Amino acid sequence: MKNTALVVGSTGITGFTLATHLASQQWQVYGLARNPSPASGITPIAADLLNPTSLAAALKDIAPTHVFLNTWLRQPTEAENIRVNSAMVRNLLEAVSHSNSVQHVGLVTGLKHYLGPFENYGKGVLPPTPFREEQGRLDVENFYYAQEDELFAAASRDCFTWSVQRPHTVIGYAVGNAMNMGVTLAVYATICRETGRPFIFPGSSAQWNGLTDMTDARLLASHQQWAATAPAAANQAFNVVNGDVFRWKWMWSRLAAYFGLEPAPFPETITPLEQQLADAEPIWSEIAAKHTLVSPKLSKLISAWHTDADLGRPIEVLTDMTKSRKLGFLDYQSTEDSFTDLFTRLRDAHIIP
Repeated sequence: MKNTALVVGSTGITGFTLATHLASQQWQVYGLARNPSPASGITPIAADLLNPTSLAAALKDIAPTHVFLNTWLRQPTEAENIRVNSAMVRNLLEAVSHSNSVQHVGLVTGLKHYLGPFENYGKGVLPPTPFREEQGRLDVENFYYAQEDELFAAASRDCFTWSVQRPHTVIGYAVGNAMNMGVTLAVYATICRETGRPFIFPGSSAQWNGLTDMTDARLLASHQQWAATAPAAANQAFNVVNGDVFRWKWMWSRLAAYFGLEPAPFPETITPLEQQLADAEPIWSEIAAKHTLVSPKLSKLISAWHTDADLGRPIEVLTDMTKSRKLGFLDYQSTEDSFTDLFTRLRDAHIIP
């Protein structure tokens, strides 16, 4: 039987990359989003995960073998994050339950499993790095845990296998995404080049000097497919990172070189992007007009708050991939290539000049 994927969050970085990857592997792919975009090989489904009635109607004629949850909605408090995002998982899995076709459900969360939610990000007693999957949950409320609990309950009820992917910061192609460091840094570098502003690292000394890693959305897509189809990977949680490690004081100069910039010296105090780009909306509008770019609205392109949160962490963040390697997933991706591949694609799409 042909594998039929329902990719939830198909317009985001991870969901769009997964949907196109599975389509290239001859899967039948349905892409669910509130406002789905047409894409080759993907059948769009418009639905709201917080509206069970309309969700059930949208999925009534679909019998997926594999469901991939690659979405969340940011809320002002962690209590609201838990209420809203657990409901989204619960509603979706109840809506597909009627088909009795689901063999596997994959859920993408992230390293906030180990670092804590935004309200307590990187605070308190944290597990030592590199993070490993057997490290238990923190003693704090976390919407990732609530999402997992909904997944586990539905798997027990409907007898499907599950996987949880925990990527580090994801690099991939998507415009207007809430967690998009790659596009944010590309736009920031473009503004620095066009205006002569210094290209200043916006994060902490711990991030500048410490080891870190990242996750390419393409590698994550391959891992999601592997975990959904390899018997040894069933009912497991996995860290997913590229496989290389770097220090930002090295990577920052590599990113600067791509854009023809000289990196500024590391600042004495943290200079977040939200502060550096506070006046940049009209500047970007002028740059977009000058170069005939597709999006003149800076606020629609970047997520300075998320990039600041990642690069401002006061601790080293490093992830272990031994579990996946021992079970057979051996893919590797250069993080510098992840950035430059994305920047080239953004240029080709006329998102940056």
